[in-house]
Amino acid sequence: MKLIRWVLGRVILAIDFLTRPRPLVRAKEDQDAVDAKTAKMSLYQFNACPFCVKVRRQLRRQSLNVELRDAKNNAAFKDELTKEGGKHKVPCLRIEDDAKNVRWLYSSDDICSFLENEFSPAKT
Repeated sequence: MKLIRWVLGRVILAIDFLTRPRPLVRAKEDQDAVDAKTAKMSLYQFNACPFCVKVRRQLRRQSLNVELRDAKNNAAFKDELTKEGGKHKVPCLRIEDDAKNVRWLYSSDDICSFLENEFSPAKT
């Protein structure tokens, strides 16, 4: 079973690489404002997880610079996700606001919807 998962993971990564979406191009000032908003966000993910790939594609499509945290191979990130987020499930977007309140958003669909609503070109 591990071998099948490994092979499928590599296929997913290859397809992702070959079909990468083009990043959104913004004016420098607009991109700087977006970067300031995303500076307090982190995506806990596994490299070959298809749901994580979906979220990373959304990040690329919208030119969002969100820190990627490998919750599979990095014990510190795995512990942080489990202890602070409440469960070891990826993808998970950690969102910290200006008042230091932290929100943990699970599910690739929810994360992509949040990113689309928050960073659509009309809002930035």
